[in-house]
Amino acid sequence: MRVRDQQSRSISEGPGRTWMGAGSKIDGAVTRRAFLFHHLEHSRMADKIVVFKALQLANEQRNAYGLRYNDYVRYRKHCANRTHRLRSTLKMTHGKGREFKKLPAITPEIAQDGHLQLLLLEAERAWAHSQDLSAQALADPDHAGTLRHSATGRFRRAVHHATQLLSLCQSLYAVKRLSAENLLQTTIYTLVLNGRFLRFRDEFDDALVQLGVARGLLDELASGAATSRDQALATLFSDEIGPEIRHCAHELGRSKAYDVDGIVAAVAKEHRAALVDGCDALIAKFKAEAGEDGGKRKKLKTLVWEGQSVPVRNPELVDVLLKVQDAELRLEKGAGSSTSKRGVKAYDAILSALSDAEEVARKLVEAQQLSGSTSAVASGTRDIHFVHAYIVYQLLSRRIQRDLLLISALISSDSTKDNETDARLFPAVVKLLDTTLQSLAQMRTLSVVDDSPDLAAAVDARIGFTKARRCLFLARSYTPVRKYAEALTLLQHANIHIRETHSTLSLIEGGGPISEDAGSDFFPLQSELISTLETTLATTTLAFKREWFAFNGGAPDTTARAEKKPLFFDIAVNYVGLDVDKLRERGGLPPLEVAAVPVVSTPAAKSKAKEDVYEADENKEDVKQQPARGGLGSLLGGWWGRS
Repeated sequence: MRVRDQQSRSISEGPGRTWMGAGSKIDGAVTRRAFLFHHLEHSRMADKIVVFKALQLANEQRNAYGLRYNDYVRYRKHCANRTHRLRSTLKMTHGKGREFKKLPAITPEIAQDGHLQLLLLEAERAWAHSQDLSAQALADPDHAGTLRHSATGRFRRAVHHATQLLSLCQSLYAVKRLSAENLLQTTIYTLVLNGRFLRFRDEFDDALVQLGVARGLLDELASGAATSRDQALATLFSDEIGPEIRHCAHELGRSKAYDVDGIVAAVAKEHRAALVDGCDALIAKFKAEAGEDGGKRKKLKTLVWEGQSVPVRNPELVDVLLKVQDAELRLEKGAGSSTSKRGVKAYDAILSALSDAEEVARKLVEAQQLSGSTSAVASGTRDIHFVHAYIVYQLLSRRIQRDLLLISALISSDSTKDNETDARLFPAVVKLLDTTLQSLAQMRTLSVVDDSPDLAAAVDARIGFTKARRCLFLARSYTPVRKYAEALTLLQHANIHIRETHSTLSLIEGGGPISEDAGSDFFPLQSELISTLETTLATTTLAFKREWFAFNGGAPDTTARAEKKPLFFDIAVNYVGLDVDKLRERGGLPPLEVAAVPVVSTPAAKSKAKEDVYEADENKEDVKQQPARGGLGSLLGGWWGRS
C-alpha cells in the first residue's frame, strides 16, 4: 500500500520516468517472488504422497447415497453435486458468462487427491446414468432401442473417465507419489468397469478376460491386505463380480461355468501380464508395503462357529466388530472383578458394541431383501443372514451373562448381612430371571440354534432350569405375605421344570453340555448345579409347610376370619326357604348329617298309624262343614284371604 501511494504522488509531482522505472523494478521483484512461491508450491505438492483408494471411495459413496437399494437416480444426482463442489474447490471451472476458459492439463506434479476423486465420480456418474437408462429400457419396450443406445453412450463415457483416472494414477506411481495398493485398486476398478461395459454389449469373451483378471487381482488384494477392513472390501467386490463371470462363461458355452475360481485361475494367469503393465512387480511391491504396515494395524480375529469360520464380507461390519473385540479384551483383563461394578460395566461396553454390530448387520439384510437381489456368495457359503444370526446369538449370550452376574451379586450381597433376608431381594431376582428367560426364548428361535440339534436341546435345558429358579424365588416372595398355598404350588412347578431339564439334557449327544465352539460357556449348567437346586427345593418345601402349619394349622384360607352376619339374612330367612346344604357346599363345608327315623313294622304300630290318618280326615271334614261367620268378617272375607 505504501509503494502504491508513492507512485501516485510521484506521477502528480513531476518526473514520472524515474518512478516508472522504479515501479517496474518492484513489479519484477513481485513477479519473481510469485514465481518462486509457485515453484516451491509445486515442489511441495510433487513431494506429497497422494492417498486415493478407488474401491473404498466407490463403495462408501454407493452405500451412502442410494445404491444399497438400487436407487441409481439418487446416486447420479449425488455424483453430479459432488463433482460441482470438487471443481469449485480445485478451481477447475470454465469461467463465468459466455467466455469459455480452457482447463489446464492435470500433470503429476500438480495432481491432488481431489483431482482423482473428480475423475472417479465422473465415471460413477456416467455409469449410474447408464444403469438408470437400462432400467427404463426394460420398463418401456416401445422406446427400448433409443434408451439402450443412450445407455451405451453413457457407459462408454464412464469407461473413458476411468481410463483417464488409471493413466493419472500410473503417472503418480511412476514419480512415487502413489502407493502400490492405491494403483492396484484403481486398476481393478477400471478393469471391472470395462468388463461390465463389454458384457453390456454382449462381448462375453473379452468381458470374461477383463473380469477374470480383476477377480484375480482382488484375490491378491484380499490375501495381502494389511487390515481386516481392506480384506473385507476386496472380498465384497469379488462377490459382486463372481456371478457376472459365471454368466459370461455360461454364454460362451463352458462346461464348468459354475467353477468361478477355476475360470479365474486360468484367465488371470494367461492375460494378466497383457492387461496390467508390470503386474508381477506391482503385486510384489504391494505385499512388501503391506508387510511393513501390517504390524501397526489391528486385525479382526477369525470368528468361529461349530468349528468353521464366519466370513465378514463387509467393511462396515469389520469396524463395529473390532469394537466388540476390544471390549472383550477389556472384559478378559477384568475377569477377577466379575462380581463388582467394574465387571458389570465391562459387560455394558460389550453389549453396546454388539448392539451396533447387530444394527449394521440388520440393515445389510434389509437392504438385500428390499433391493430384491440374491446373495452373491456361492451356495453353501455363510452369507449375511448367517452373520446377522451369529451376532444376535452373541448379543443374547452376553446379555444373559450380565443378568446372571447381577443375580449372583445380589445374592452374595444379601448373604453377607447378619440380619433377616430383605424381602425386596426376591422380586428383583425374579425380574432378572424374567429377562434371562426372554433372552433364551429369543435365542431358541434363531436359525443358527435351530439348525443344531445339540445346541437347541442345550438352550431348552437352560430354559427349564431358569424357570425352576424363577419358581423358587417367586415362591419365596409369597411367604412374607403368608400365602403358603401359592408358594408350595410354585415349588411343585419348579420340580416339574427340573424333571424337564433332566429329560432335555439326556437328548444331547453324550449327555453333557455342547461344545465350546458354539459358545455354550455363557451359561454353565453342570449336574452339580442341578442337584443343588433340587436339594434347595426340597428343604424350602419342608420349611414352608412347617411355617404354614405353625401359622394356622394348615387351613386352606389363611386370611379367613369371623365376620358378623348382616341383618338382611335374619329378615330374609323368615320369608325365604334357604337350601342349607347348597350353601354349605358352596362355602366348602360338608353337608349336615340328618338322623334317620326308625321304621316300626309291628301290628300295633300299623293300627295306630291308620287311626291317626282317619282322625286327620275327620278334622278336615269338620272344618269344611262350619257355617260362615257374619258381620264385618263375612263382608270383608274376600279381602282377608277367603276363597
